[in-house]
Amino acid sequence: MAAGKNWFIARCEYAAALVLLTVLRRAPLGLAESVANAAAKVLGLAVPKLRRVARANLSFAFPALPAHEREAIINGVFRSIARLLVTFARLPDLTHANIGDWIEYEGLDHYRAAKQAGRGVLVATAHLGNWELSAFAHALMTEPMNVMVRPLDNEHIDQLVETRRTLSGNRLIYKYDGARTVLRALRANEAVGILVDQNTSLAEGVFVTFFGKAACASPVFVKFAYHSGAPIVPGFAIWDEARGRYILRFYPPLELSGDPAADTQRLHTAIENVIRAYPDQWLWIHRRWKTRPPGEPPLYS
Repeated sequence: MAAGKNWFIARCEYAAALVLLTVLRRAPLGLAESVANAAAKVLGLAVPKLRRVARANLSFAFPALPAHEREAIINGVFRSIARLLVTFARLPDLTHANIGDWIEYEGLDHYRAAKQAGRGVLVATAHLGNWELSAFAHALMTEPMNVMVRPLDNEHIDQLVETRRTLSGNRLIYKYDGARTVLRALRANEAVGILVDQNTSLAEGVFVTFFGKAACASPVFVKFAYHSGAPIVPGFAIWDEARGRYILRFYPPLELSGDPAADTQRLHTAIENVIRAYPDQWLWIHRRWKTRPPGEPPLYS
């Protein structure tokens, strides 16, 4: 019975996702944005722990910020999710000809200079702005890249998502076979994009200071750089309200010391600085600080 129920729930989730994406793709853009914002609000109401987690995260990330300003940031996060939903729904319609209506570059010279070294490029990104559009658009505007992914729990939705992610020519790398594939791609002077802002287990990570709080992070990303000689170039697709589109901004390559803990800290400091500039576009609703140093109580109930 449990297996049957899980199958039924999975199919219902897939059907709901497919209907939503179809509406967001076919409706006029203004209507699609309204529907996406409504869906994001429903998500916040249906899963109240998301706001609880965001409030907890913001309480120690911005302790001096008034409560109403933290709530404004959280509201912005759900608007950012809505924008991501609209663009993700319309990925099949994005082409070389119209991609400029959705996103433009800043700092592309940092990426190109890194690529000219001939050892590949490690693009460090985060759940900030529109991480789905960034890699997709880069493939159309410059060249395809490799993107490391973790399969979603719902296999039907996962297949839908993976199909769209590869429409512009990008290649997916799965975490369970990641290291060899990443290094092989870098040896071929290809780019590899990895979301590096996720919580890591105590056995696999090192602790860095992230927004003033110890956070467990994987040192594997900087070790890829050591093994390959590939430069690490931070890159994020940030929503620019004034321009009405995303800006895919590449930053100068990180200078590495060869110390995995120190360089992982350096990477997360760089990410934190960008999040501080656009706090309502980062995914505060996930439990980034879940893993605690030994002896320290959990931060989330």
